[in-house]
Amino acid sequence: MNSPFNQTSMADNVDQEPVVTRKRPKPGERRVQILQVLAEMLENPKGERVTTAALAARLDVSEAALYRHFASKAQMFEGLISFIEQTIFGLINQITEREESGDRQAQEILMVLLRFGEKNPGMTRVLLGDALWLEDDRLQDRIAQIFERVEASLKQSLRIAQTQGRLPQSADGNEVGARATMMLSYVIGRWHRYARSGFKKVPTELSELPMRVLFSV
Repeated sequence: MNSPFNQTSMADNVDQEPVVTRKRPKPGERRVQILQVLAEMLENPKGERVTTAALAARLDVSEAALYRHFASKAQMFEGLISFIEQTIFGLINQITEREESGDRQAQEILMVLLRFGEKNPGMTRVLLGDALWLEDDRLQDRIAQIFERVEASLKQSLRIAQTQGRLPQSADGNEVGARATMMLSYVIGRWHRYARSGFKKVPTELSELPMRVLFSV
């Protein structure tokens, strides 16, 4: 899988004689490299917990070297969560700015979430929380906040759809909340299925019928 992180390319030194020295990456580049490798290790279909010792070995550095760039393992996971937030909500903002139809906004938001999980299996494990097992509790809190923000975005789009007459309004006023909860549950369910299958059953597989049901009037 292509890394989701931006990397600074480094031109190889070219000379007539073989170059035996290795260029030391800059601090910012090393941080990106650590997060990139952590994300790749989380793609293990067996779902094994990633330790700092295993991460350091994969990077061919000492554990102490990792902690020169991140104060703790929790801070490394916070870096991944920040990437998730920036990516998902950046795309959601683009959708809401571009698309006027409220129900179409919600549909595109759901597809963004499904595709994000499909393209970033390691990040899917973070979103589902299993990669954060035995880690700092505040990481789970940040994931919960992501879901709350996503649900709020869905509600806003569904309210727009109601004002446009594209979705019904229930007598008790709970239509928007119920639909948004159901939609988010559908996405999380698809992510779980993806992870349990060893990342073989992709989230976007056979999504057309569920989408019609979710947006039925």
